[in-house]
Amino acid sequence: MSRFSHGNQIWKAVAAAMVLFGAVGCDRKQTAESDAPAVAEGAGGDAAVSNLSGTIKINGSSTVLPISNAVREEFIKVYPNVTVEVDGAGTGNGFKDFQKKATDISDASRPIKPGELSNCNENGVNFVEVPIAYDGLTIVVHPDNDWVDTLSVDQLKKIFVGDDAAKMWSDVDPKWPEEEINIYSPGTGSGTFDYFREVVLDDSDASMRTDMNLNEDDNILVQGVAGNKYSIGFFGVAYYEESKDKLKAVSVINPKDGKAYQPTTENIAANKYAPFSRPLFIYVSTASLPRAEVKTFVDYYLANVSELCEQVGYVRLPAEVLEKGKENLENEVTGTHFVTAEGESRSGPLVENFKPENLTKEVSQ
Repeated sequence: MSRFSHGNQIWKAVAAAMVLFGAVGCDRKQTAESDAPAVAEGAGGDAAVSNLSGTIKINGSSTVLPISNAVREEFIKVYPNVTVEVDGAGTGNGFKDFQKKATDISDASRPIKPGELSNCNENGVNFVEVPIAYDGLTIVVHPDNDWVDTLSVDQLKKIFVGDDAAKMWSDVDPKWPEEEINIYSPGTGSGTFDYFREVVLDDSDASMRTDMNLNEDDNILVQGVAGNKYSIGFFGVAYYEESKDKLKAVSVINPKDGKAYQPTTENIAANKYAPFSRPLFIYVSTASLPRAEVKTFVDYYLANVSELCEQVGYVRLPAEVLEKGKENLENEVTGTHFVTAEGESRSGPLVENFKPENLTKEVSQ
């Protein structure tokens, strides 16, 4: 069982909240010189157990859900009296709860949108935006599909864009079967849907086709594609990794270099798997941070997310990006780096956007 270390920031928050800790099966003792009591470094083993209590509510991206669940599972081994509720109703639905102050943390597979930022401003919801991992939005087909190994963005447009989109595989390429395409897509409240739509629409006035099988549950999408030879779908790479024995990932042609890439860890981290490599986020309410259980959980999240995200199939961030997120959290640097003050979404690589000069706290009206 992996063991994960805690940062000293956790204990500063806990000490400030006057939380008392009790050690179980551990020789270490808190001293006047130490700002951290004896605690477990990870799950299992001879571990100290905290009596910290409370409830933390998280909702949002189904793509981020496996990461937050992995953090939760390790966290409650050390903090068994803290209830961590994690839901995956979709990025958009998560932000709706967040802006109504119904959750402490919003999981997101895309940055916050201008309208969502405005709603947060109107409702007095301030937040810290924290990137946590990279994902590769994965295009999948049935393993018996022997005609599609690689797709270009233009071919994806033929399949997914407009009500006059390809109905048969042969409409995409005459050499392919004259069989109906069955499409499985995340629901319209999903950040994955939003991200895919932005890529294939490319600022055009077109819209996504309306005859797709939509579902917010990515596991249902997996089952749909795995159950029909002529199907195609898309979702986060972690769901593909969990089901690669019954799915086939399609290589995507990078528009910049014309080469086809699989959604591997190396290709996602190097942004070769373009344009479908993307960052994942958590948004943390500053109104919740004074609660010791929330601050402790978020610090634990960032201390361990690089290891845990890889365990569930995602890609760790560059250390400098993760450290900047930790610094912003510690200093409660609020706002988003992905919306301009004029209310326009900012696109481009994470490392170029996640900079202090791009921070926007409020959209001008």
